[in-house]
Amino acid sequence: MSAQRRRRPTAARGARRRHAPRRDFWGEPVAGDDSPARIRPSDDPTAMIRSLGPPPFPGGETIAEHYFAAVYQKAASLATALAAASDLLDLEDTDRDEPLVGDDASAPVTG
Repeated sequence: MSAQRRRRPTAARGARRRHAPRRDFWGEPVAGDDSPARIRPSDDPTAMIRSLGPPPFPGGETIAEHYFAAVYQKAASLATALAAASDLLDLEDTDRDEPLVGDDASAPVTG
């Protein structure tokens, strides 16, 4: 039979623990401008994922890339819609060659 182990008193064990200082969950407030940054939609939401190379699915790389691209494009469109609904969408982009969707000045005005 093994020898019994002695247990330390719980008071002595708790006294040695150092507690971390309590902080607010979201961090310290930052002084200054409280308005969030404007959000500019991506021209190619799949660019970063495509830069990683084809997915490792033997025999199904092409179809997997197609489905992944569809998911990324849908997520980007939903994020753009959410930014527009929150009035955070940055539509003033002078670097674009073509106008944004719905921003076509050459379209005839009917009324």
